[in-house]
Amino acid sequence: MPKVRTEAEALVAPKPPALAEEVSEALLEKASLPLGTMSVLGLLAGGYIAFGALFATVALAGADGWPYGASQVLAGSVFTLGLVLVIVAGAELFTGNTLMAGLLVARRLTLKPMLTAWSVVYLTNFAGSLLIAIVALVAGVHLAGDGAVGRAALELAEVKSARSFGTAFASGVLANMLVCLAVWLGYSARSTTDKVFAVLFPIAAFVAAGLEHSVANMYILPYGWMVKTFATAPFWEMAAIAPETFGAISIAGVLGNLVPVTFGNILGGFVIAAAYAVAYLRKSPA
Repeated sequence: MPKVRTEAEALVAPKPPALAEEVSEALLEKASLPLGTMSVLGLLAGGYIAFGALFATVALAGADGWPYGASQVLAGSVFTLGLVLVIVAGAELFTGNTLMAGLLVARRLTLKPMLTAWSVVYLTNFAGSLLIAIVALVAGVHLAGDGAVGRAALELAEVKSARSFGTAFASGVLANMLVCLAVWLGYSARSTTDKVFAVLFPIAAFVAAGLEHSVANMYILPYGWMVKTFATAPFWEMAAIAPETFGAISIAGVLGNLVPVTFGNILGGFVIAAAYAVAYLRKSPA
């Protein structure tokens, strides 16, 4: 039974063992959501992360003259918008929900509800991300800055599509370790301001390092493919590039990235979840 906290205790960030219990209770609630609710919240999370990725793409547009590190940190900082919306407004994000694996280790959740939640949220995250990508293309976002936004989107998608399976997998492990730490810290926050700052540095770090996040890539890769496929001649003239420059961007490239990144994200989430489950949640036999 959850411990009832006093009003004073509710305003103070919990210590690590208590935080682990709070996260456990929240994840159990997520795993038991009705499928309709889970689906709607999954669509929202996909859209929210897409907004963060769109914001980061705009930040990178025309940043060729910036030092690499500075432009990456800027992109990472604004990408944080996505997870802030997920945590503060409320939504179901596949990568954060990989923390449910810790409940298996702690014997608080069985495999079937966890896999059901993962599957529903993954698919609806993808649908929400694709919807934002389509609307962004129709809105002509790629034309902004005399085509600089579209060029940044293409360059980002090209780099991700060209990565090998092993590289994408390992990058996905590191990315979701940081994302799950951001989610974990977010549960400790007691105000909206706290939540924003709790997620800021882990999320900015994974984006700045160029690591791979499956849900972000559900927007970045299809959007890059859409720009390459459907952009008209005026865009290519403004951006001073040619479609042939981006040979790795394709449907096969999208899938070739998402498969290893997704499995890497699962492993990264498991590492964080299992560590805290062993440390704080799994009770030793008397």
